[in-house]
Amino acid sequence: MSAHDVKSAQRPEPDAVLGAIAAYARNFTVHSEPAYDTARYCLMDTLACAFQALKYPACRKLLGPVVPGAVMPGGARVPGTSFELDPVQAAFNIGAMIRWLDFNDTWLAAEWGHPSDNLGGILAVADYLARNAVMSGKTPPSVREVLTAMIKAHEIQGVLALENSFNRVGLDHVLLVRVASTAVVAGMLGASTGQIVNAVSNAWIDGGALRTYRHAPNTGSRKSWAAGDASSRGVRHALIALTGEMGYPSALSAKTWGFYDVLFRGRTFSLPQPFGSYVMENVLFKISYPAEFHAQTAVEAAMTLHPQVRDRLADIERIVIETQEPGVRIIDKVGPLANPADRDHCIQYMVAVPLIFGRLTAADYEDAVAADARIDALRAKMQVRENPTFTQEYYAADKRYIGNAVQVFFRDGSHSARVQVDFPVGHRKRRAEGMPLLVGKFTASVDAHFAPKQAERIKALFAKAPQLDALPVNELMAALVTNASAA
Repeated sequence: MSAHDVKSAQRPEPDAVLGAIAAYARNFTVHSEPAYDTARYCLMDTLACAFQALKYPACRKLLGPVVPGAVMPGGARVPGTSFELDPVQAAFNIGAMIRWLDFNDTWLAAEWGHPSDNLGGILAVADYLARNAVMSGKTPPSVREVLTAMIKAHEIQGVLALENSFNRVGLDHVLLVRVASTAVVAGMLGASTGQIVNAVSNAWIDGGALRTYRHAPNTGSRKSWAAGDASSRGVRHALIALTGEMGYPSALSAKTWGFYDVLFRGRTFSLPQPFGSYVMENVLFKISYPAEFHAQTAVEAAMTLHPQVRDRLADIERIVIETQEPGVRIIDKVGPLANPADRDHCIQYMVAVPLIFGRLTAADYEDAVAADARIDALRAKMQVRENPTFTQEYYAADKRYIGNAVQVFFRDGSHSARVQVDFPVGHRKRRAEGMPLLVGKFTASVDAHFAPKQAERIKALFAKAPQLDALPVNELMAALVTNASAA
């Protein structure tokens, strides 16, 4: 045996990325009031998405305990329902509701994702801790602590996404939800820095879900519950670490067997900036349309064009859609679309519906609307192409635009205006315009799901920031449950 064949069993120091995540989750103090302001809006927006999802049987059927009857009185509650579950399963429930309609916040960089997916684990654990504190005569955590956890989870997921593209190696972005949820939830549970390192190492060792369920020809509803699955897995890793279970210090860098060699083509992660509060301050909200974010501005452009084309649909010769490179790669899709998950990841479908109807709602992805033959007729006339400027501005750190342009050409040689939208209403550059609309999204969702008296109580809790911040989490969650399960 040569010397090169001998493998040392000496345990190394933890990978630097593991240490940086753990130190941030455990020790960093958030001082940014803009981050807290945005986090409050994010909490409202994310709950709004969850409440809207409860209208859909495909979502409701997945909620509740793993097996019938396996409830946990005094456990973590699931907003909008009467379920009380262990925090792992509650995180799955909340996370599935949040993501079901593809309507919660977004982060776009080398990797994409939805940082508010982590709220599944954060809310479940916060309620679990709060209810246990009350039973023990201790002070329960406040909503302010939930906002802090959200800021940190956003930051971990978003900074890891800045220059590390998991989609290019076929892995889904929910692996970053699992990592961020693991770290932040472990910190909420009182884990030491070493225990957080152990938990996060196990989160990376899980590997990553394949993106199979997001792309033709296999697009399906797993993309709506995958983040709930990831966040719940983070809660499980955190709880396991708190038992004193060991971790794996070179989970990323170990030769042959580590994440880098097995799943990242031998590359190491880039952390271009320290963890702070940048991601929450700059996160993108889906306010107007429940649509994959690379198409948000295309939908806005199509809405602008609707009055010009609605009476000339039969005369259309072709429709040109200019988008960014990721938009071409992810949501340029031809041929039959099998289900709502397929449709809300098809830029042609998301442009056709507003051109025809002057709207795009979650219901427009369902079979009843998709059966309208005009939608596929327009899709067949669409040409999707990359606009290099849109791609450049998409990746530019000082812009983070998500540009699209739409133009309609008619058989008689005439054409519509070319409508270009560089960034959607949910972008930081349009916060003043967007936040009142976001509040409207929240109030409408609450009014649609809860009885009037309870709805007014919920809206009052969110009306004043200082009072909301100071509110014990268990009181917030109590206000959000229903007497009879939504499932």
